[in-house]
Amino acid sequence: MERHLYLVRHGQTMFNTKLIIQGWCDSPLTVKGREQAERAGAFFCHEGISFDHAYASPLGRTRETIERITTMPYVCDSRLKELFFGDCEGERDVIVPTEPWGDFFMRYGGESVQQLTERMNEALTDIMGRTGHERVLVVSHGTACQVFLERWRAMSAIAMEGIPGNCSVMHLIFDGKAFSLREVVEQGEMRRLLDRIPFTAK
Repeated sequence: MERHLYLVRHGQTMFNTKLIIQGWCDSPLTVKGREQAERAGAFFCHEGISFDHAYASPLGRTRETIERITTMPYVCDSRLKELFFGDCEGERDVIVPTEPWGDFFMRYGGESVQQLTERMNEALTDIMGRTGHERVLVVSHGTACQVFLERWRAMSAIAMEGIPGNCSVMHLIFDGKAFSLREVVEQGEMRRLLDRIPFTAK
């Protein structure tokens, strides 16, 4: 039986606006980021989408995001964290080379893209294979979501290029063995949809 994974990138953060690398280090959501998370929650409500389980990376920006999307309990899973950039954490992103990064950050004590891909795939395959996990919300990070989608590109009906936007919703189907990307809903589309109904950020 098909299971539904709704994978969401965290809302915009202060470091996003300042173009600072934030892998395992953290920064708070901006006002815009909080609005994005609440808009994602309003989108799910509008579409009648509810969840039987919810998970998030343990970093502050993902936890604040999921808490603004839903009031349901959630579980933190460290495997859902962003790529670890090692000594490059907290630096301006001008030092980052063009992709593919491969094992570039390992020379600075970070991890490789392959290591990130493996732990994200392990985490989401494990989560979606659990009993009663038919419709699951997961909040993670930009590069983490990007490499996971790339891992399953060949199985997906649609493809997504680059890093997903802040608080975009990626709907994937899990058949027990493989994932397939079904739909991506960005903030602009949510805004156009929700403009038809009142929306007030908290």
